[in-house]
Amino acid sequence: MSKQEFTITVYTENQIGLLNRIAIMFSRRKINIESLNTSPSEVDSVHRFTIVINEFEEVVKKLVRQIEKQVEVLKAYYNTEDEIVWQEMALYKVPTDIIAEKVKVERLLHQYGARAVVIRKDYTVFETTGHREELEGLIKALEPYGLIEFVRSARIAIIKASKGFHEKLKEFEEHEPGEEVIENEFLDKQDEVFTM
Repeated sequence: MSKQEFTITVYTENQIGLLNRIAIMFSRRKINIESLNTSPSEVDSVHRFTIVINEFEEVVKKLVRQIEKQVEVLKAYYNTEDEIVWQEMALYKVPTDIIAEKVKVERLLHQYGARAVVIRKDYTVFETTGHREELEGLIKALEPYGLIEFVRSARIAIIKASKGFHEKLKEFEEHEPGEEVIENEFLDKQDEVFTM
């Protein structure tokens, strides 16, 4: 059994210091985070962390259980690449004169689905989305034409088999409705609420 790429999705309340505590869990285990994205989720006041690592599945299972023990964490999942739909975004800065002169560069950009977001006399910035290999492929293709700068975003991902966090919460509330709205009333029943 070898290490493989896993995407960990963590649903959490937006609390100061939580990101730091989660990062410490990885560094203690000497696990390198390949990609980290935080964003709001489909549920008001719930945030979503998307973390990409290369590790053994057994280690990832233990890590996810440890993450879930954090008070502000509602649920954490881990998935392989074939269980998610994912994308990354990249920006490429290239000299404008080369783009204007070389028809081949324009074909390359079209081939990779890149679009111009800024055009200035001295440089042009292109944006594209895709999988990491595709984004890195365009870097290699643009290098001979004077690639000035490159940046890639963190991964964003959606779990294919998931009904979604919001639906799970609604289902649980229908089966066990509360008399009044109590903040965090289901925190002690996370396994029942959030199994996907």
